[in-house]
Amino acid sequence: MTRRKKLLTALIAAPLLLAAALYVAAPHPPAIPRAVANADDLDAYLRDLTEAGTPPGLSVAVISDGQMVFNRAYGIAEPFNTTPVTPETRFHWWSMTKMATAMGILQLVDQGRIALDDPVARYLPFFTVQSDGKDARPITIRMLLNHTSGLKDTMPAMMGWVHFEDETPNQSALLRRVLPNYAKLRDAPGQSRAYSNLGYMVLGAVIESVTGQRYEHTIEKDVLAPLGIGQTAFLYPAEQTAINAAGSHPLVSIFTPLLPVYVPLGKLVAAWIGTNLWFNRFYIDATPSTGLIGTAADAARLAWAFAGDSRALASATLRLTRQGDGGLPLGWEGFSQDGTPWFQHRGGGPGFASIMRLYPTKGLAVAIVANSTNLDREGLSDLIAGIDWGK
Repeated sequence: MTRRKKLLTALIAAPLLLAAALYVAAPHPPAIPRAVANADDLDAYLRDLTEAGTPPGLSVAVISDGQMVFNRAYGIAEPFNTTPVTPETRFHWWSMTKMATAMGILQLVDQGRIALDDPVARYLPFFTVQSDGKDARPITIRMLLNHTSGLKDTMPAMMGWVHFEDETPNQSALLRRVLPNYAKLRDAPGQSRAYSNLGYMVLGAVIESVTGQRYEHTIEKDVLAPLGIGQTAFLYPAEQTAINAAGSHPLVSIFTPLLPVYVPLGKLVAAWIGTNLWFNRFYIDATPSTGLIGTAADAARLAWAFAGDSRALASATLRLTRQGDGGLPLGWEGFSQDGTPWFQHRGGGPGFASIMRLYPTKGLAVAIVANSTNLDREGLSDLIAGIDWGK
């Protein structure tokens, strides 16, 4: 073998050997069981899961027929003082925030201040997009809610829209700045469903335009507070650092190579411990799509509000969120199993993973939040939903 070939082989082999070593050294969580009989068995499994370190910590909340029947926490919130996770620990919700944004928009529909099929440009004159000319239909509020607007997504560039100061950027100004980069549609409006963080950024700006208030103020005052959601907001509570979870990210992950491309790692990473990167406190600029930080219990309360809480929305509007007039649900992603409909919204980004589910016919809402980028959210949700919580 020539010297050049030996060098090339070494260059290829080195990262592969490093990745293999990290994988072997990484914690391997216990497999999710096919079923558990009751809450005690679930509790035992979740303890085993966090003791394995993947994720380091998580919190789970379950509402059955309007009552909080399970609200427990496991593992550590951060590694420096090994602060335990409690039901009051706050995690980034990431995209579960979209359900609060959807409710804020639908409240404006209930109040007659906007209509679902109004064009977005009626409320945001600066909102202009480019299509290929095949379909000149305007993008409507409904299309943004059910992800059929044709707008592109802002990922992965959105990973770089971070800041470390305890403040929230003006969402209308942020949208004005980034919209030109995404103005060319990927599909004709109303043609197909394709997930778009940008669509919910637009909805946040619509809320600001109609209410004359900052998006975050409207959501906290008009959506969260009436539902008794009091431990979730868009900023970390500085005076209560012990209840803030730190995000963690496994070195062995397909997302790891993207981090230095988009995020200032010197500011983001607090420590490299074992096979995990631990993050400093940070915020994503785009709050309507990803900004809330809160507890699992509050996430379950928000999910349950869509089951028929009159404090949230009129009953006819609530039905639209699940049925969409025979079309797509609004806000949620809809599923059906053995003829039983259920709905979910996931959240995920650097350091955190989350999920909320609603089973209207079972009278059940489930929420999970964790401080790791990697988590089998769907598998855990299936496990939890399989318990007979009515016993």
